[in-house]
Amino acid sequence: MFQNLMDKLSDAFKSFRSKGKLTEADVKVGMRQIKLALLEADVNFKVVKAFVARVSERAVGQEVLESLMPAQQIVKIVREELIAIMGEKNEKLTISPKPPTVVMMCGLQGSGKTTHSAKLALMMKKQGKRPLLVACDIYRPAAITQLKVVGEQVEVPVFAMEDCKDAVKIASEGIRYAERNAYDLVILDTAGRLHVDEELMDELRRMKEAANPTEILLVVDSMTGQDAVNVAENFDQLLDITGVILTKMDGDTRGGAALSVRYVTGKPIKFIGVGEKLDQIEPFYPDRLASRIIGMGDVLTLIDRAEAAFDEKKALEMEKKLREQSFTLEDYLDQFEQLKKMGSLEQLMGMLPGMNTGALKDAQIDEKQVDRMKAIIQSMTKLERTRPDVINASRKRRIAAGCGQTVEEVNKLLRQFEAVNKMMKQFSGKKMGKKFGRMKFPF
Repeated sequence: MFQNLMDKLSDAFKSFRSKGKLTEADVKVGMRQIKLALLEADVNFKVVKAFVARVSERAVGQEVLESLMPAQQIVKIVREELIAIMGEKNEKLTISPKPPTVVMMCGLQGSGKTTHSAKLALMMKKQGKRPLLVACDIYRPAAITQLKVVGEQVEVPVFAMEDCKDAVKIASEGIRYAERNAYDLVILDTAGRLHVDEELMDELRRMKEAANPTEILLVVDSMTGQDAVNVAENFDQLLDITGVILTKMDGDTRGGAALSVRYVTGKPIKFIGVGEKLDQIEPFYPDRLASRIIGMGDVLTLIDRAEAAFDEKKALEMEKKLREQSFTLEDYLDQFEQLKKMGSLEQLMGMLPGMNTGALKDAQIDEKQVDRMKAIIQSMTKLERTRPDVINASRKRRIAAGCGQTVEEVNKLLRQFEAVNKMMKQFSGKKMGKKFGRMKFPF
């Protein structure tokens, strides 16, 4: 995420760190680098101009130029100003005091409205809501079918009127159905177009008038950069949107949309899509993203993902096994599979503070390692999984043949397991929960 921008800003910060004391001339040179980095990231020019002016003004102040560590002061200022242009704080979904809360999803065709309608429904369901998805896209072939498929995957019901050609009527009937059946959240999946046109906007305006939505969320593809900002501006002028969902943030190496949308429209980014899976949607935290952009990592999001991925009951069972030194290969595999739920290893490494993002480019992160490990362990007998010490040369050959791996791969897995087991024995008799806090990471 935002790899190019992170690298460019890192280079700019190096120019500050190379000097013990800064002059106004030094600041000017460094700010030029930061300005170019933002423009190359496809950040809106008005945003770049305002951002650079604000940072420059603060960077040539007495607190920076006379500081013992001026470079760190500038990094701090850049972070604070990035947070400011992205919206200061996380903006939650507004919940209506009188159910149901109605959320109208809008956006261009292909932006991910249908998928993110289901993602939002799943997220709110986990928070105790009873969501209902309403199929209001009557134009795109198979749009209703797609919503039903993703609705079934997240186990959220879908209201549809397949023979009706009036999207506004469908929205109204869907809300009435929700009221009769005690659904407290209605998500309207509306039609998109290849571009903003009068027909699309007229239908959405009429739907807004009929449904009186609590939220109007615009779904935009973050990878379109400046175009995403233009789309947001157009929709906001015509519909007065209440917030934005940025999709494909995991693949956006530039960051122009995330850094521009709030400043240009004045409307908050509420959620971001960070992967293709239906649980890969997160609340948008400007402070966390700003920290990542300047290379400080994002430990809080890492904790949130860990807590969502790891079962508390399983964590307690694992703690008990570690204390009793009964940690098996099956347990070892289970921990890695839970880690996989948190996202790709590259994503997780990018959240660690101080991680050299440039070094990750050449690192060979093998995402299929867990699958190979699973194949090897499943090729073992119950005894071998519980007591790896019984695995001799002939057993290794049988295990390797059974899973299509080499004996060397089997040996590698056993060595890794033994190393982890030795480390865990150091904590036997101690409370693992206290040792590692709230984060139940795999070992």
